Amino acid sequence: MTTKRKEVQAAEHEGDRAFEAVVALLDYPMFVVTTRHGDHRAGCLVGFASQVSIHPPRFLAGLSKKNHTFEVASAAEHLAVHVLSREHLDLARLFGSQTGDDIDKFARCAWRDGPNGLPILDDATAWFSGRILERLPLGDHVAFLTAPEAGSAPIHLGQLVTFADVRDLEPGHEA
Repeated sequence: MTTKRKEVQAAEHEGDRAFEAVVALLDYPMFVVTTRHGDHRAGCLVGFASQVSIHPPRFLAGLSKKNHTFEVASAAEHLAVHVLSREHLDLARLFGSQTGDDIDKFARCAWRDGPNGLPILDDATAWFSGRILERLPLGDHVAFLTAPEAGSAPIHLGQLVTFADVRDLEPGHEA
């Protein structure tokens, strides 16, 4: 290996470590994404998510390719995105530490059928649902680009569940 290539690899590793150190300091909001395809419901805790356009409104949610929710969402036409208050941290833990491969998460929480048959979590502080416009592979996750169509939001959200609240979770699947 040439000296130049070794320098490039060393710089890449330094960049990886720097990136990991920076994102470890950030306290992103966490969301629960739910979906349905036919009789199959699924939902998971998501930290890779963001509004990506104002006009037209667009939201992007990243789902791990190893996740049960990814499998169901890959065939679905819609997603629901739920915002949770810290008061409902147990709901974040349910959707973040269990896998739909093993349990029915919806049998362990209150929910109702929402727009397009999507499961809507009763204890969510706010939620919106949207049509899936695109699926974009991004490494070990796939970004689901949605066009919001329906939802419910209070005047004030309060203290939201963030990454710091769930940092200790053992995920149902590896990323």
